Amino acid sequence: MALRINDTIPDLTVNTDQGTFSLHEWIGDSWAILFSHPKDFTPVCTTEFGAVAQLTDEWAKRGCKVMGISVDSVEDHKKWKGDIETVAGTKAGFPIVADDGLELAKALDMLPADAYLPDGRTPAHSATVRSVFIIAPNKKVQLMMTYPMTVGRNFAEVLRALDGLQRTYEQPLAVPANWEVGQDVIVALALDDAAAEAKYGKLDKKLPYLRFAKNPA
Repeated sequence: MALRINDTIPDLTVNTDQGTFSLHEWIGDSWAILFSHPKDFTPVCTTEFGAVAQLTDEWAKRGCKVMGISVDSVEDHKKWKGDIETVAGTKAGFPIVADDGLELAKALDMLPADAYLPDGRTPAHSATVRSVFIIAPNKKVQLMMTYPMTVGRNFAEVLRALDGLQRTYEQPLAVPANWEVGQDVIVALALDDAAAEAKYGKLDKKLPYLRFAKNPA
């Protein structure tokens, strides 16, 4: 069955360049981002890993752990990190899963069950292993994004999405298009006007079903 938003992430044991982890134990009580790539030593992926490394302080501010996934070996990951750090100009301190058996790629529904890695493979053989998963402390998937190999991901948008998820997590709130931290939020229709104003203060009612509140602390 396909992995969907609000599904619990599979608790696999993964081998990384920083050791072996249970995914659930690694996540712990934190938010987590898993981001995957079809092959080490490829141009777009190198820039993306570098972008994640440059945001190290931002992930930490939000209590969010990050873990890369690539379908190559631990030794390749260790060598590749040198290239990533050269491009990024900073240390890439996050672990990278060595998913050379495709166990995690298949468990997260990024590849067909019968997918395999032939000898002399190219990135095209694992092209769909190019996704982002944001996971809440309850171990449930909150957001999924999948990109083609030709378009580098915008990790500023991943960061913005994380901010929106954290702002609305387990609350009757949502965030509008292009929302940024500090801007007004949308109050869910689960609360009537009286309950919404009691909880969040005076509402800015654009439409009967579109009600904004000042971004609550």
